[in-house]
Amino acid sequence: MSDEHLKKLAEVLVNYSVSVKPGEVVLIQAEEAAIEWIEAVAEEAIKAGAHVETLVDLLLVKEKLLKYGTEDLLSHERLIQKSIIKKADVWLTAWGTRNTKANSNIEPRKLQLATKGSSSWRKIYSERMGDGSLRWCGTQFPTHADAQEAEMSLSEYQDFVYGAGLLDLKNPVAAWEKIYERQQKWVEYLEAKKEIHLVSEHTDLTVRVEGRKWINSCGKKNFPDGEIFTSPVENKVNGYVSFTFPGIYMGKTIEGIYLEVKDGKVITASAKKGEDLLKVLLETDNGAKYFGEFAIGTNYNIQRFTRNMLFDEKIGGTVHMAIGDSMPEAGGKNRSAIHWDMLCDMRKDGKMYADGELFYEKGKFII
Repeated sequence: MSDEHLKKLAEVLVNYSVSVKPGEVVLIQAEEAAIEWIEAVAEEAIKAGAHVETLVDLLLVKEKLLKYGTEDLLSHERLIQKSIIKKADVWLTAWGTRNTKANSNIEPRKLQLATKGSSSWRKIYSERMGDGSLRWCGTQFPTHADAQEAEMSLSEYQDFVYGAGLLDLKNPVAAWEKIYERQQKWVEYLEAKKEIHLVSEHTDLTVRVEGRKWINSCGKKNFPDGEIFTSPVENKVNGYVSFTFPGIYMGKTIEGIYLEVKDGKVITASAKKGEDLLKVLLETDNGAKYFGEFAIGTNYNIQRFTRNMLFDEKIGGTVHMAIGDSMPEAGGKNRSAIHWDMLCDMRKDGKMYADGELFYEKGKFII
């Protein structure tokens, strides 16, 4: 791996994405496969004058808990995570693992219980992100396992990851600031609208967004980035939707997802593969059958599906929706232990209307 790219990623995350200030408490967290990333980001945060705390998630311990843990153990709150999320000013995380298939043989019910164990800290996270007292950004550290998942060699995947973040440019921050300017005109257009009508293959869905804020996502919460998103009015989503690409949840695959929605609530759910997990996830809690996010992918430099939602949801020409927890900063009120994104390709024949006006066709804005 290029030390130069990793160093530049750390610099951009600390100084641009979350803008660390002297004296702030910064939590840096990833699996043991991303130790190099933790070290690089910690160094940059310390240089910025931050108090650094690190958490290393051990994949084997997670595996043992899911395999042998009782219902009580699986649903127990994560005390260290909860305590630090309460206190930190900044939270930086990286995806990157030694085994993307570690949960393949875990029964869906256990994955649901493990998700419930995150509910206490997730509630605090949502509230603090909403009021601006916590700044978070998640990124990817390229590993062999993630490269295999994307059907690339490690060197190809490194090029893909760092290229998507524009880290090959002399001044990536300036490039992301230009992306913000381009996306802002779409945000301003949509914030004046009340309802989005989504039409595509086996999809006809209306999403009420009146009174909600659209977020211009340009490297401040995810890195790389490229999307605009909001939280729908909870009881004002109606119709049916088919998600083109497989949904990935904790390493397990759900394919051919089809949902019917009435007054915001998923009333019918099916899938060609993994339907049992889909239905279990929808029963996680009272908020899991409602949508917490509606978003449009705007990164046209990403066109390849990699089975990693950090990149896939940004694909230019796609729309994604998440069941569960919503974004308070966008005005969302739905609360859930789960926030799970599903992806719809709009590039072939997709259309979107805002208050009856066609503004998006075949994967592109036409305004």
